[in-house]
Amino acid sequence: MQINRVVLTAVGCVLLAMVTIQSGASLAKQLFPLVGPDGTTALRLGFAAAVLWLVFRPWRALPQGRDWQSIIIYGLCLGGMNILFYLAIERIPLGIAVALEFTGPLAVALFGFKRKSDLLWVAFAIAGIVLLVPDLGSAQGLDLTGSLMALGAGACWAGYILFGTRTGKKASGGITVALGMTVAAIVIVPIGAVNQGLGLFAWQVLPLGLLVGILSSALPYSLEMVALRNMQTQTFSVLMSLEPAIAALAGFVILSEQLSFLQWTAIGLVIIASIGSSLTPKKAVEMGA
Repeated sequence: MQINRVVLTAVGCVLLAMVTIQSGASLAKQLFPLVGPDGTTALRLGFAAAVLWLVFRPWRALPQGRDWQSIIIYGLCLGGMNILFYLAIERIPLGIAVALEFTGPLAVALFGFKRKSDLLWVAFAIAGIVLLVPDLGSAQGLDLTGSLMALGAGACWAGYILFGTRTGKKASGGITVALGMTVAAIVIVPIGAVNQGLGLFAWQVLPLGLLVGILSSALPYSLEMVALRNMQTQTFSVLMSLEPAIAALAGFVILSEQLSFLQWTAIGLVIIASIGSSLTPKKAVEMGA
């Protein structure tokens, strides 16, 4: 009974993390008319970095020497992922943007597979993206620039995973996230401040920016860390595969974004590919001496 309670708590943390991060994205989109995607990204990263420094106190175990190289690249990937994603959801629905962004971690997951059966998950992922292609050519369809930005955010997400894993081996997860968020904030906050000027610091904007930072970064990252301590990584990955659907629902409930049956099918195929890649055991890759 105790084990089941721990597992249920972990599952609840993962689901709550996905709900908060997509709710935060929906709230962030409502800030775009006031400070634009770049300003919203600056607020999110700036406030998130401040909160994470207070929570994890990374100054107690700062990286040394060449370890900073991975931290900096990790932070740049984090910043790129955030600003490209916000630029994407300015132009396309939230659920579609998350589905396209998921191609990044999905590519990382599928990269190490060696069996022919793994091609099935690649086919599902490609099919999901292909189903969205007809929308790109119609006047009422998806914005091409927004779609490309979502894919670019996915590429940054892949780098975030690869370098986050590398840096995470040398420091705790909380310290790694806090330092990476700080690097991202150092790069993105000046861009938002220059482009948006004093409007970025308006009193009606700052509280919403703080809420976006907490909902989109500080709270979900903390919940995910709790979940990972109490469940298998594979189970965690399967649950995270539901994020495009949760994003689509958040977009529908909060932003009144309507998706077509074809778009829902595309999201479903990406989710199937992600779940399949999570359930497929990875084969160890031998490294040369």
